[in-house]
Amino acid sequence: MDDHGHAEEKLKKVTISLEDEQIDMLKELAEEYKGKLGQRWTLSAMVRVAVGDFLTKMGKMS
Repeated sequence: MDDHGHAEEKLKKVTISLEDEQIDMLKELAEEYKGKLGQRWTLSAMVRVAVGDFLTKMGKMS
């Protein structure tokens, strides 16, 4: 478990291609999350949030 009571999931490294604008927006959102939540957010974390949201909306995750 992590400091927030969530089970830690093993991460697997993959390579993805994103458009420059997508990267810029994800970095911007990471800074916003950092300000709101008081913790560091990486580009990788933001991509996981985005993918998780997409999979949830597609009914593949709950």
